[in-house]
Amino acid sequence: MTTESLEHSGLHTSADARAGKYLTFFLNTEEYGLGILKVQEIIGRQPITPVPRTPSYIRGVINLRGRIIPIMDLKRKFDMGDTTLTEESCIIVTQTVGVMMGVLVDKVSEVLNINGQDIEDTPSFGTAVDTAFLLGVGKTGDRVKLLLDIDRTVTGETLNDLKKAAGQI
Repeated sequence: MTTESLEHSGLHTSADARAGKYLTFFLNTEEYGLGILKVQEIIGRQPITPVPRTPSYIRGVINLRGRIIPIMDLKRKFDMGDTTLTEESCIIVTQTVGVMMGVLVDKVSEVLNINGQDIEDTPSFGTAVDTAFLLGVGKTGDRVKLLLDIDRTVTGETLNDLKKAAGQI
């Protein structure tokens, strides 16, 4: 497959297309980036109401100014354990694939502008590791940030689970 056909198939995105501003946040000691255009707002931790019979990565829902927002725990989703709520914990409210949702993270770091030449494709870890949810790896200084494709994180069954939790289906 040529690079051009890969780009059109959605299997490869050029570094220039991925360049831009990212909100960075931590899950454990790993730093991730989320495209700033996907971020609606950042809110401090608040009571999350559990919803029965939802997967463990759906922590529940919150009432955000009269709107019910499902909350996804990214650490649980990525099999990294549970997010322990601390003073630094927060919720990143994002709009993705037609659903407004909150993403529970350990702490928010900063907004960074990452240039195209500083973004590399996600390395292959073999067939046992699914990295489809990553746009690539951003290099800033001596650190790397895993750039998250939130739309690919929330697909199929996860999308249905979020909609059920929010009472949309």
